[in-house]
Amino acid sequence: MALLARVREEEAGSIAAAGALLADTVASGGRLFAFGAGHSSLPAQDLVYRAGGLALMNLLAGPGLVGVDVRPATLGSALERVEGYATAVLENSPLRAGDALVIISLSGRNALPVELAQAARARGVRVIGVTSVAYAEGTTARNPSGTFLKDHCDVVLDNKIAVGDAELSVEGIGAPFAPASTVVTSAVLQAVMASAAGALLERGVEPPMLRSGNVDGGHAWNAEVFATYRDRIFYQH
Repeated sequence: MALLARVREEEAGSIAAAGALLADTVASGGRLFAFGAGHSSLPAQDLVYRAGGLALMNLLAGPGLVGVDVRPATLGSALERVEGYATAVLENSPLRAGDALVIISLSGRNALPVELAQAARARGVRVIGVTSVAYAEGTTARNPSGTFLKDHCDVVLDNKIAVGDAELSVEGIGAPFAPASTVVTSAVLQAVMASAAGALLERGVEPPMLRSGNVDGGHAWNAEVFATYRDRIFYQH
């Protein structure tokens, strides 16, 4: 709760800026994508094809990067450090100039998020990074550029998570526990989506929101949105 309150207080401007960036992208005909590897993929997935969310948010993924479904799970961590993998993911995606990409990486130090942000911006894609700035201040970069995700973004959202992503320590338990990054990052990104919806309305554009399929009329509403924005929604086909 303290972390959420701190983020609300300190990141309000960045949340509004990220929402405006997404609104500008939608209003100008661009597409929206979200990416995260390992547990950072969970907040990204939370943005895609969900009730109350922007219909245009698509998941950018690669083999072994989404969640902990890869076996062994440690392979996913290793893939984040492989140089060139991010470029391969991007080159085999529909991303193009004028689109926007949300990249989520708690540490922001590995090759994958850094190279992805660099390569995306070189292609004319605007990048929103969600990360912990504390890692850039308290760890060393683990990629050839020596930089962090935060150094390659149009907008940076700092989730304020401490190095190690564990909020509690108790005598008798050797390692700190209770990670908070997923909860805080998801809250931040849903605030960004809400800000984007408001910013679109201010631009005279009705935000393409999805309704729950479990309420009367929800499927019909979504079908109309899908039909209208078919060329910008990739999780349908």
